[in-house]
Amino acid sequence: MNTGTALPPRRLIVLTAIVVLVHVLILQAAPSQWGMAADPGKNQRPFITRTIDIKPAPVVAAAAPMRPPIARRSAPKSQPNKAPAIDTYTQAATESIATPDPGNTQAASEAATVAAAEPTPAPPATAEPMAVATALTIPGSVRLKYTMTGRAKNMDYNASAELDWLQDGQTYEARMLVSALFLGSRSMSSSGRITADGLAPTRFLDKSRSERAAHFAPDQGKISFSANTPDAPWAKGAQDRVSVFVQLASLLAGDPRSYPAGSSVSLYTVGPTNADTWTFEVQAEETLKLPAGEMTAVKLTRKPQRDYDQTVEVWLAPSLAWLPVRSRITQHNGDFIDQQLRVAEQP
Repeated sequence: MNTGTALPPRRLIVLTAIVVLVHVLILQAAPSQWGMAADPGKNQRPFITRTIDIKPAPVVAAAAPMRPPIARRSAPKSQPNKAPAIDTYTQAATESIATPDPGNTQAASEAATVAAAEPTPAPPATAEPMAVATALTIPGSVRLKYTMTGRAKNMDYNASAELDWLQDGQTYEARMLVSALFLGSRSMSSSGRITADGLAPTRFLDKSRSERAAHFAPDQGKISFSANTPDAPWAKGAQDRVSVFVQLASLLAGDPRSYPAGSSVSLYTVGPTNADTWTFEVQAEETLKLPAGEMTAVKLTRKPQRDYDQTVEVWLAPSLAWLPVRSRITQHNGDFIDQQLRVAEQP
């Protein structure tokens, strides 16, 4: 005789609906990690890398993570283009991820209300050429694993992330994967060439519930998108939302004295549907207590410049070839994502 108690049909239907809603949420609204959500467009300014000759800050080596091998490349000097500023491609988007308690039906209901919004971008303008860096140091192949915490819609959540960086001195592949247990994952990948100017992406892919891609065509002077949006202009030094952080690492590793506290670096950055200028301000060096151990890192901040902009903070560690050991994305409403290095290993 069966002594178990069967769930009433009505409760079973409600429970099933909650599970489906939470799966839809995670696949539709993955975190805005590594700048996954672009800011609305604004006038693009000339890209000028400030170089001030000062003594380099002291470096404290990390105890736990290993330091990957590096391949050095030097680039010829070049004067920045002095053309007038122009309008850039625009977009407004808000994305978040939540991992509610499976037994908390109220939290699951609130999580189901989180959604992404992507209005139609404005027509693109002609991009301005990028300033050529004087020196770069491309990091060697490595796999970085992170722990992720955050808050969205008054709910705390946990997730994990992994960055695989592979290069052979001529070409590269980079893949960022974010996942939450039982709910799903979202990945972004970048592939391209390694040149005297650093990374030169050829394809950027953003995959969750659907797949969107951006294709770089420098010979045609454009960047095309699979999302049925207008082309964006190609510019020398253009990056995507994965390669931009490795390019930042390469610039600082190449000549740290050129990026003292108070200086800034701007990179033309391409997402799955648009392109915009990302400007990071270099701030002071900090000592971080991470899951991987205590590490010294230089903080860079991309501050909000318009309504609904995100604040993007990233910490680059000299002891790890200046790759990101922490990043934090804060929305205008206070929601945030904090990603911290757990381990660095050979891929």
